[in-house]
Amino acid sequence: MKKRTFLKQVGLGALTLGHLPVSSAQAKGLVTNPPKKALKNWVWINPDHKAKDEDLTNQFKQFRAHGITGIFFEADDERHFTLAKKQGLETHRWIWTMNRGEESLLKAHPEWYAVNRKGESCATNPPYVGYYRWLCPSRPEVKEYLENVVKTELSKPYVDGIHLDYVRYCDVILPQNLWKNYGIKQNQELPEYDFCYCDTCRSKFKEIKGIDIKLEENPDQNLSWRKFRYDNITRIVNHLSKTASGFKKPITAAVFPTPEVAKRIVRQDWTNWSLTGVCPMIYHKFYKEDVNWIGDAVEEGVRALHGKFPLYAGLFLPDFDSQDEIVKGIQLALKNGASGVSLFGNVDDKVLKALAKAIV
Repeated sequence: MKKRTFLKQVGLGALTLGHLPVSSAQAKGLVTNPPKKALKNWVWINPDHKAKDEDLTNQFKQFRAHGITGIFFEADDERHFTLAKKQGLETHRWIWTMNRGEESLLKAHPEWYAVNRKGESCATNPPYVGYYRWLCPSRPEVKEYLENVVKTELSKPYVDGIHLDYVRYCDVILPQNLWKNYGIKQNQELPEYDFCYCDTCRSKFKEIKGIDIKLEENPDQNLSWRKFRYDNITRIVNHLSKTASGFKKPITAAVFPTPEVAKRIVRQDWTNWSLTGVCPMIYHKFYKEDVNWIGDAVEEGVRALHGKFPLYAGLFLPDFDSQDEIVKGIQLALKNGASGVSLFGNVDDKVLKALAKAIV
């Protein structure tokens, strides 16, 4: 499965973590600014299966020395996990949850896929991009399938925890800065991006409310229908949380930046989930905001959580114009109650120095 690219962002390309340049002080083990014990800082990474042990060991050592405490690995690689653990890093398996486009599943169970308000299935008509293949959370078979995925990953002794991504519905409205990439203006919920209206969802909602949502003149304005979909995703997450607790391993999730934004554009009610931590993707330029918005978003999320579980601010490194901006973004997150940050992008020597400076 392709690495997450957050849809088609002009100029981003494929984000990878290359080999880190190492200063002479680092090579001699003289790095200062050890990680604060109270903080946890993460990186999202897609393992390079061809990387040499020596290079990986050095990379993970530099991560740990500069304040990184754990890694979300998008692919399984026992060697990467083991080498990271030797450097004192937590190793969590990062999985795609509701967005599952593997060919074998598409062929075996096209009926499991979500259907939009126009009656089009993600199995045959993926919205926005070809890899957007969203499962329907109303189906018990989908819940069972995802449970087995989580069990498979957590049964591996080198996997310390599970990290859920794409744990939501399709974006009914994209972040504003992405509209130009698709030549669309989403001032309202358009039917081709509004999910899920499959027979299973319609019948379950009708059992609860006595309403066939397809017969409503403005289904997108039905508040009970919105709640039905929030609750669908919440049930999936909380079921997977119970699965993780059976292994006595933590479960975290990458979510949209604030509780309000998450509910409005992807039907994510993440403050009601049972997790051990959450990583809101506070990608400020996606929403045409400046760096200061990171603090505002963190404050909103922390306030809504009421201490239920820690929040780690997800930061998109290409959104920052300088090393000083990265320092500022991290400091704003911590000042407003984040228990750490999670970094997506090229975590190079400059980024690590910015992290170490920010957490002093």
